[in-house]
Amino acid sequence: MARRKIASALGYKKGDPAPLLLASGRGREAERIIAVAEEAGVAVIEDSSLAALLDSSSKPCDYIPVWCWEAAAKALAFVMKTDK
Repeated sequence: MARRKIASALGYKKGDPAPLLLASGRGREAERIIAVAEEAGVAVIEDSSLAALLDSSSKPCDYIPVWCWEAAAKALAFVMKTDK
């Protein structure tokens, strides 16, 4: 049986104490999050472990939990590096 797709969208602005969870979903909702990001030209990184952790521990508009900071920082650093 295929695993159900999970997606999370993160945002970070300088001065924020942590990244925000902008959206999170499974199945069709996850596919829509990915499609919207791609349509907007936002980088999409596949990290199923981080997406699952964010989906189970946070809700949209919340800062991500402390235990997710390192993984999220790596993902955001990768995006920032590739965007330049």
